[in-house]
Amino acid sequence: MIEVLVVSKKAAADDICVFELARPNGAALPPFSAGAHIDVQLPSGIIRQYSLCNHPNESHRYEIGVLKDPASRGGSLAMHDQVSEGDRIQISEPRNHFPLVHEAKRSLLFAGGIGVTPILCMAERLAHAGADFDMHYCTRSPARTAFIERIQASSFADRVKFHFDDGDAAQKLDAASLLATPTAGTHLYVCGPGGFMEHVLKTAEALGWPAEQVHREYFAAAAVDHSSDGSFEIKLSSTGQVLEIPADKTVIEVLEAHDIEIPFSCESGVCGTCLTRVLEGEPDHRDYFLTEAEKAKNDQFTPCCSRAQSPRLVLDI
Repeated sequence: MIEVLVVSKKAAADDICVFELARPNGAALPPFSAGAHIDVQLPSGIIRQYSLCNHPNESHRYEIGVLKDPASRGGSLAMHDQVSEGDRIQISEPRNHFPLVHEAKRSLLFAGGIGVTPILCMAERLAHAGADFDMHYCTRSPARTAFIERIQASSFADRVKFHFDDGDAAQKLDAASLLATPTAGTHLYVCGPGGFMEHVLKTAEALGWPAEQVHREYFAAAAVDHSSDGSFEIKLSSTGQVLEIPADKTVIEVLEAHDIEIPFSCESGVCGTCLTRVLEGEPDHRDYFLTEAEKAKNDQFTPCCSRAQSPRLVLDI
């Protein structure tokens, strides 16, 4: 982990704060690419992921935007209420599960709400590279639109279309029209709330966009109905140990109870930190990290939330 100083904490819109982080001694931070995120360890010890939203050419600082979510499991509320300017916090090096395809002929960027954070970084990168792109940014209202002044003052302002829920019908996002013609070499990038993601992704799928040209990053998992969950077994390939996973426990929770540690973070199948190889058995995938093609292979799963279709999974642990 890296210790960083909270250089500033500023309101960027209603219920959205932007945190600027830098090393206390001013030294350079590890490089990152557009779409990358960092893990942030909060005062309670929990770890949450936040996308970097400053220009990827900057090495003296990281910038993250955090929405105060009333449905927070502790992360966003802690960032807003317990982390202040001048504090020192621990973060990870950047990782990127949502990279740009640099050989793309054109990029279409779709951001919903706080999903703008990786999308804005992508726009900065594409503009800097002189690439062809357009960005569509959907929010409830101008007051809830983070970075609106920064975008309007940017060199790529003419490539960004804002769509407000409280605006007139003519300016609202028309995904069907924007995606009407799948084009070879054009890549889509989507990030935002679940309903927004589903709308854009389903529209793209219905209009024939190839899966390899559609890229997405979820911020949070939707609520899951656990009423029909059952028990199953896992076998650890390294030791042969077999563990029972009861209906009300995750694989991660059972492993921790037996002092078996594997990396994990979001505990909801979004970040992919706990991704584990499956050597035998069929997982019941419940994550938002793997693509549908990756899930179909059944050779890896996320033990923080996914379960099993077969009575036993043999895991590469």
